[in-house]
Amino acid sequence: MAAKRTTGTKGQNTASPQKAGPGKGELLSPEQRLDWLRLIRTENVGPRTFRTLINQFGGAAAALEALPTLARRGGRLLPPQTPTRAEAEAEMAALARGKARLVALGEQDYPFALRNLDDAPPLLAVRGRGEVLRGPMVGIVGARNASAAGRTFAQKIARELGADGWVVVSGLARGIDAAAHEASLETGTVGVFAGGLARPYPPENMKLIESVADKGAIVSEMPLTWEPRARDFPRRNRLVSGMALGVVVVEAAERSGSLITARLAAEQGREVFAVPGSPLDPRAGGTNRLLKQGATLVTDAADIIEVLAPLLGRPPESRLEAEQPPADHGPEPAEPAADARARIIELLGPAPTAIDDLVRLSGCAVAEVQIVLLELDLAGRLDRPGPALVALR
Repeated sequence: MAAKRTTGTKGQNTASPQKAGPGKGELLSPEQRLDWLRLIRTENVGPRTFRTLINQFGGAAAALEALPTLARRGGRLLPPQTPTRAEAEAEMAALARGKARLVALGEQDYPFALRNLDDAPPLLAVRGRGEVLRGPMVGIVGARNASAAGRTFAQKIARELGADGWVVVSGLARGIDAAAHEASLETGTVGVFAGGLARPYPPENMKLIESVADKGAIVSEMPLTWEPRARDFPRRNRLVSGMALGVVVVEAAERSGSLITARLAAEQGREVFAVPGSPLDPRAGGTNRLLKQGATLVTDAADIIEVLAPLLGRPPESRLEAEQPPADHGPEPAEPAADARARIIELLGPAPTAIDDLVRLSGCAVAEVQIVLLELDLAGRLDRPGPALVALR
């Protein structure tokens, strides 16, 4: 094994100083944090739309003011539902009572590998030790009905990775996830929720979840009391892979959710590792297929460290522009002309279209295209199926 590594990357403070007084390691003032929370909890505003709104309007407060007008231009009669200031304050107070807090994109405790994702959550609810979130991470995932050999191997590589200075991130599920968390409690582990922090899942892992929160950290992008649904787990999986420099799949059947995590990892530019298994064991079907598709074969933690160690010390920059003081805000983006809006909408359909193609084919400025897409998005008429891709509902 390599010598124990202490390399970590601190968040870069790219925002201008705020008069309202952000705390140490924070980019946002308390007022701005409330505005960010209200904006990301607004109907039809996901991480990609949030980032576009912030970059277009210079800050969450200005974006919130623009929402009704944008939605009306997009064809919606009523403005999107937005939490009141009191509701946002109540969510933050409830988080504090549960010994949790909100960490904003780009702040010191925001996982550095997650920052450059197109759909990185602007806010993460975090309970636990912030320093764990600053370390380099490896995802370990696999079957819920894992074999004894699979669990033993997951524990072995988790311990070895921890001894080398890596933090293990996983989804707190039964089987491989639980084994990886248990083995890395003393060296650093992060658990990602599909629902809100007040809705731990699965219930039988409550003791493990509390241990992870106490010795490591648990995180969620969802509202505090959000009940996890089936469609929330792939969303959770993208955070597991997004926080990590690489993802290790220990056991996975052909139709396993762990393969979704592996696919997302590949799409995010992460390294994908797989542990080979017997062709007679259906729990190895997915991992063996990953190996055929080019995943790196793993027989011990050294295989992982050899690939990932050269990637350390290269923190990606956030795609979200920093909040600026109100005095620095430029004028609100102008409304596109009616003919420009019509050309842009005519080019859209149910098939995903690249935003660059919309700009080129419409002959409109980038800012005009972005405004029209925001209008459609807030009106509930737009899908964003991938980075820089849009489709009309």
